[in-house]
Amino acid sequence: MLVFCLVLGMQQITIKATADDISPVLQIALRSGISALLVGLFMQLRGTRLTFSDGSWKAGLLAGALFATEYLLMGESLRHTSASHVVIFMYTAPLFAALGLHFTVASERLAPLQWLGILLAFGGIAIAFLGSATQTDQPDVLSMLWGDTLALLAGAAWGMTTVILRTTRLSRLPATHTLMYQLVVAFVVLMIFAIWQGQTTFNPTPEVWASLAFQSVVVSFASLLLWFWLLQHYLASRLGAFSFLTPLFGAAFGAWLLNEPIEPRFLLGALFVLTGIVLVSGYTTVQQALAYLKHRAGPKTT
Repeated sequence: MLVFCLVLGMQQITIKATADDISPVLQIALRSGISALLVGLFMQLRGTRLTFSDGSWKAGLLAGALFATEYLLMGESLRHTSASHVVIFMYTAPLFAALGLHFTVASERLAPLQWLGILLAFGGIAIAFLGSATQTDQPDVLSMLWGDTLALLAGAAWGMTTVILRTTRLSRLPATHTLMYQLVVAFVVLMIFAIWQGQTTFNPTPEVWASLAFQSVVVSFASLLLWFWLLQHYLASRLGAFSFLTPLFGAAFGAWLLNEPIEPRFLLGALFVLTGIVLVSGYTTVQQALAYLKHRAGPKTT
């Protein structure tokens, strides 16, 4: 999960950094198509293929539509706000996923302490970035707020995708199958949107090729396979809460590579986020620690 968060923390940064030479939506469409080819080759080497007889294709198309919506909103948000803001607001996704799964999957019920962790983490994100987004001395405030809103909606779409993956027949399919559904649908939808909106700028600089390779091979192929495998073996609410580390990495990369400012409130927000991660993903350990402290503080007997 740490490696996964590091990789995802870089995806918005590289798209934003090359936005002048390749349109964000076009880059995401191309990476989805290339990654679909890689996943298809991977499935061929393993001797597996998509099956439609079990009816899972319906849930697959729904997951693909949500996946395409998520990245369409992300690509558009990068045109209006900073990469740091996008990565922060997108990673409210675990909150939406945890809420959805809490009401649909018995094993994903959240304890009161985990609810507190999610609220603290989300509050930390709000403290770190919402305030600066509404400052009147910021240029293009309305455009920034629109971009932030699109990124938040992208996070909601991602969270709902997680719910679909856990509550439908897709949960019994290999990660390659669910990923193929999403990549193919995303490629078709995003390519149509890019052509329709005239967002087809492509200036083949070395930076563009490097970004496209990183997005296609590392982000959309290797890391997403890892994510879907994790979803099939671990509780999504805990994985999602741990992924709150990604906004921290994304903001740090944005400051380092794109010279995006990090305000003091970010440090306070980071403290809330990390506390939330401990309470949700380390719930069992926290319970054991509290029980130990309670035992130590109990009455002494002789």
